[in-house]
Amino acid sequence: MEYVWRQKPKASQSAIERLGKEINVNPTLANMLINREVESFEQAKDYFRPVLSQLHDPFLMQDMEAAVNRIEQAVLRQERIMVYGDYDVDGTTAVALMYSFLKGFYPNVEFYIPDRYKEGYGISERGVRFAAENGIKLIIALDCGIKAIEKVALASELGVDFIICDHHTPGDELPAAIAVLDAKRADCNYPYKELSGCGVGFKLIQAYAKRHGMEESTLYGYLDLVVVSIAADIVPISGENRILAYYGLDRINNIPRPGLKALILQAKVEKDIQISDIVFKIGPRINASGRLEHAKASVELLIAPNLDEAIERAKLVDEVNSTRRNFDENITKEAFEMLLEMEEKAEWKSTVLFKNDWHKGVIGIVASRCIEKYYRPTIILTESNGKATGSARSVVDFDIYEAIAECADLLDQFGGHKYAAGLTLSVENVPAFQKKFEKVVHSRIEEVHRKPVIEIDDVLLLDQINYKFHSILKQMAPFGPGNTEPVFRISNVYADEVTVLKDKHLRFKIVQDGQVTTPVCLGFGMADRAKDPDLTTVNMLRGKMRFDIVAEMRENFFRDKSSLQLYVKDIKFD
Repeated sequence: MEYVWRQKPKASQSAIERLGKEINVNPTLANMLINREVESFEQAKDYFRPVLSQLHDPFLMQDMEAAVNRIEQAVLRQERIMVYGDYDVDGTTAVALMYSFLKGFYPNVEFYIPDRYKEGYGISERGVRFAAENGIKLIIALDCGIKAIEKVALASELGVDFIICDHHTPGDELPAAIAVLDAKRADCNYPYKELSGCGVGFKLIQAYAKRHGMEESTLYGYLDLVVVSIAADIVPISGENRILAYYGLDRINNIPRPGLKALILQAKVEKDIQISDIVFKIGPRINASGRLEHAKASVELLIAPNLDEAIERAKLVDEVNSTRRNFDENITKEAFEMLLEMEEKAEWKSTVLFKNDWHKGVIGIVASRCIEKYYRPTIILTESNGKATGSARSVVDFDIYEAIAECADLLDQFGGHKYAAGLTLSVENVPAFQKKFEKVVHSRIEEVHRKPVIEIDDVLLLDQINYKFHSILKQMAPFGPGNTEPVFRISNVYADEVTVLKDKHLRFKIVQDGQVTTPVCLGFGMADRAKDPDLTTVNMLRGKMRFDIVAEMRENFFRDKSSLQLYVKDIKFD
């Protein structure tokens, strides 16, 4: 895939010099920080050393007072409370957080995760009726419910109250719940709008603890769950999320709950956990149960009381994850074959694929795989309970939720946000939806959205790559959306000591002005990138052809020895 390289704007020389002098960093670092809206000593202190006291007052969130009052009422009346959550990582971590907190002082609590295949996404009628039939008087819904107008009304008729904790975009009408906690509400003045679903749940327990004079330090044990939700749900790591993620990583690396410790052991992560480890190694394992079987298993793992039990549960989850990977690979292969056959749609600016026997649990992953290959807004649909149900994923800066909303006349329901959404429609509407969605995307998408972009922080010379520089880069973590890992361009180099690994990857050093790097360059999946019809990859790179690379600087540990490496994101030859 061809990438567009985009250099981030350079701050003014006076601003760079001023910040560099204030915090004693070099011009490259000063420029990077200014691009992250860090422009003064105070902002740098908050950025590099976030403190939990900077978390916003939870009672600034609309309806928080009503939510806390209703939980107090339930406890006073000894009512049964159900914690209800979505089946993905954000939902299951949120349920584990709320259930564990309430169970710590109140026994009449249970949790409920809808069955992906029998009930679908969000609040289900089956779940509401189950609550009513079992004497539940209060449901606390997490990571879902913002559009559950009919289900909340049904619950009210059946004598069940709702508190909704969601972070998805609301519709024009809100459910008539006792409280609707969602910073994206038009009438909510909460200062930070990008919390995860689990993050909203954390604000609720923070509010309850504040009302009851509980030590806030008792809440910090839940931040390992919050950071897992932040990473897996790909919300911005900025503002309040940055504080929560910073301390969540500290917790997960030092005193993780047994369930997460078991997952770390199962994933064989032998270094400090970073956001990327959660995204690629821990999150998928938690997700696996909800994708293929029932997410209840993931919650039971996350609330496991001891490591022995957690390890046994983690093994079962890992087995499901292995099965999930097989489904993922097979369905992705089928999707790619379908796209190759659809020659008349080669110039389409969107992808909508439907096959009635694809596994519902992995279609979101397949949508992401299609974007990796074809890079256009993608919806993958399968059949479930007589309906076409799908997962949507988008490309950078294109709002797929808004595009789907323009096709609402063909849909039974939909929900989500800018980069990911879910939808349900009649099977017979799929061809019409495919055409209308393409028309909408075609009218909205711009040329800048057609190719993936690599944002470059700055240009480096080889002699700038050293441990002192990297030690400051490490302190800019946690990295993710809103605070991406620094990417550097290194220009006019040629390769030395080239090796092709497993016929797929490149390992080489680079030479600039006669200076050979100490860091090794690793280009994963790039063995074919530098090929020429007449030359092999190795010969081409060994021929002292000049090229530029963009790369991330990382520290590698092997047998207790540390080395700097450049993780190459792209190569361009002169």
